[in-house]
Amino acid sequence: MTKDDVKKWLEGYVNAWKSNDPKDIGALFTEGATYATGPFDEPWVGRDGIIAGWIGIGDKPQDWTFDYEVLAADGDLGVIHGTTVYKGNVGTFSNIWLMRFADDGRCKDFKEWFVRKRD
Repeated sequence: MTKDDVKKWLEGYVNAWKSNDPKDIGALFTEGATYATGPFDEPWVGRDGIIAGWIGIGDKPQDWTFDYEVLAADGDLGVIHGTTVYKGNVGTFSNIWLMRFADDGRCKDFKEWFVRKRD
C-alpha cells in the first residue's frame, strides 16, 4: 500500500459513511475482516458483521464532518489521523486508525483509537 492507495480507500470509506449503503460498506472489506471501534471493544467480525455494526451506530451524513491525513503506509499497513466533528452534544473526536489491507486493496483489519475533545 502507498499513501495514495490508503487515501483512495478512505475516500470510499467516507462515501460509505455518507450513504450507509450496505454495498458501499461491504465493498471496503474482505469477507473475513475485523473492525474494532476501540482498543478494548470486541471487533465486528466478517463483512456482514461490519455492515450490521456500522449501520447500527446510525450516523447520518448531516450529523458529522471528517477530515483526515494519511500518516503512513508500509506494506499492508495504513495509518491515519482524523478529526470527526459531530453536531449537537456529541462532540469532537481525534482519531487514529490502523488498517491492514489485502492484496486487492480491501481492508482485512481495522482498529480505531479516539479521544473526545474536552469542552
